[in-house]
Formats: sequence, C-alpha cells, structure tokens
Amino acid sequence: MRGSVVLLLLVWGLCGSEALQEGSRLESSEPQSKILTEAAEDLPEDNAKQTDIWAEVRMLQDMLVEVRNMEVGLKEVEGLKAELIANKMHMEQLEMRLRQSEVKTTELEEESAALQARLSSSEGELVISRSRIDQLEKQTAGAPKVAFYASLTNSGHVGPFNTEITLKYSNVWTNIGNAYHAATGFFTAPVRGVYYFQFTLCIDQEGFMGVYMYKNNQRILFNWGYTNENGYLKCLTNAAALELQAGDEIHLRLPSGHSVYDDGNRYTTYIGYLLFPL
Repeated sequence: MRGSVVLLLLVWGLCGSEALQEGSRLESSEPQSKILTEAAEDLPEDNAKQTDIWAEVRMLQDMLVEVRNMEVGLKEVEGLKAELIANKMHMEQLEMRLRQSEVKTTELEEESAALQARLSSSEGELVISRSRIDQLEKQTAGAPKVAFYASLTNSGHVGPFNTEITLKYSNVWTNIGNAYHAATGFFTAPVRGVYYFQFTLCIDQEGFMGVYMYKNNQRILFNWGYTNENGYLKCLTNAAALELQAGDEIHLRLPSGHSVYDDGNRYTTYIGYLLFPL
C-alpha cells in the first residue's frame, strides 16, 4: 500500500512537471516539490527501500529542472541562430552593395582617365594653336592693313555713254591704308600680296548694266545684265581674289551703252582688302 502511494506521488509529480513545461498555471499555491517533500515526510520510513524511492524522486525532480533549463537554453540558441541568419543576410547585402560600389568606382576611374587623356590632348592642341597664332602674329606684325568700302553716287543714274568710262566711287566709307583713290577710282596695291575685291551693280530702268574690271591695263573680268522693266531694281554681284605686286592698280569701267543706278541707299558698291602679304 505504501509503495502504491509513493508511486502515485511520483506520477503526480511528473505530470505536474510536464504541465509546468507547457505553460499551464497551477491552482495550488505551493510548489510541487514542497508537496512531494511533505507527503514523503508523512509516510513512515520503515525500511531502506522507501528511502531509495524518495531519493529517485528527488533525482527525477532535479532532472526535470535541468530539462527545463536545457529547453530555455535551446530557445536562446534558436534565437541566436535566427539573429545570426539575419546578420548573415545583412552582410550579404552589404557585400553586394560593396561590389556594386567597386564596379561604379572602376567605371568612374576609367571615365576620369579618359577625360584626363582628352584634357592632355586638348592642352597639346591648344599649345600648337597658340604657337601658330604667334607665328601668324609675327608674320603680320609688320604687314600693312588695307581695306576700303565705297558707294558710287547719290545722284541716281550713271550712263549710258557712247564710250567706256572709269567708275569713280565717290562716297568712301572706309579706306584703311588709303590705297583707294576716290578722285580717280583706282586702287593701288601698297605691298605684294593677295587681295580680295567685290562689287555690286544695280539698274532701275530698261537697258543694259555692266562693268569691266582692269588690272593695270589688262581686262580681267566682265559682268553684265539686262532688264526690260522700269522702276524695278535689278542687281548683280561678283568678286575676285587677285595676286598683286606693289604698285599694281585695279579699277572698274562702265562699258558704252550700259548704265548703273545708285542713291543714298548705296545700291552700287565696291570693296577691297588685303587677304595676306606675300
């Protein structure tokens, strides 16, 4: 009978321990270990066998406590494991971002190297251009500056005449170097070089308009036009680049039977300038 009581107390203690592990709250206000201890004390201790049983009961209680501690430790280990997994994922993300940053840094370094190469090339070209400009400045430093611009007249029609005449562009607006002579209509080259000349002719009545260009006494160009309308301007323009020696003369002549028109609006004009000396 006593053995049965002890066995029942042991089973009840184990059940109580399992209930505590699952989180069930006991209605009893005293711990099971205390109840078991008091129950054991109420039993008569008449032999060594009963003492061994209670020792085993206490040992089982100690084992249950250790099991609970192990379960708590396992939960902590699981928590640490989850934290380690999260940290590992975070580290992998950081490593990915680091690799992306390294790729971007490499691209920026390559772009910087390319820009540096272009800058070096541009600096070299700038030095060459500056040298060429210096050479041109030295070449043109002592060269004369020659340019003129003039219009024919303010009085309207000039011609037609029965003979060829020299056109004297009397309204001189620019004459740098004084190479153009309004009184004669002649341009005289001050230095050997290449010169540019351009003229424009207009007419506002029925008939022919035209002009000859002479280099010294040699005719080198002829332009002409015709209109059968009165009161409407018709114009033509031409130009020439000529190599001249110092003292060579250029002038324009109106052919016989031709006429031109000009007034304050400067329809019929004549320009020339030195491109570069030789």
